[in-house]
Amino acid sequence: MIFIVDDDAGVRDSLRLLLECEGLEARDFASCREFLDAGVAGEGDCLILDVHMPGMSGIELLETIRRRGDTLPIIVISGRIDITTRNRARAAGTIGVVEKPYQVEEVLHLVRLAVNQG
Repeated sequence: MIFIVDDDAGVRDSLRLLLECEGLEARDFASCREFLDAGVAGEGDCLILDVHMPGMSGIELLETIRRRGDTLPIIVISGRIDITTRNRARAAGTIGVVEKPYQVEEVLHLVRLAVNQG
């Protein structure tokens, strides 16, 4: 299962459709809190995570997941990412940082890497 956390419904829908067309199961969440409340972090193959969201940011969620000892492969995706945020994402062990608008092949490549890690 590939999880998608992004506050933009269009991005969630397009990523979910892309993954499903590749034969992968995907489940999306509109916020970090919604994802945490679902209690599914330890069950997935990969998480695609937006950075800038209301409430808890994607980087805060990433760091929370890592503090819990969860090694879920995470791909960070954002329309605007500065060097500090990129470095925090990498330090927390992401498998990739992708800028929006994302390139389909780049996202699929990183998802395949994540799935093969598990």
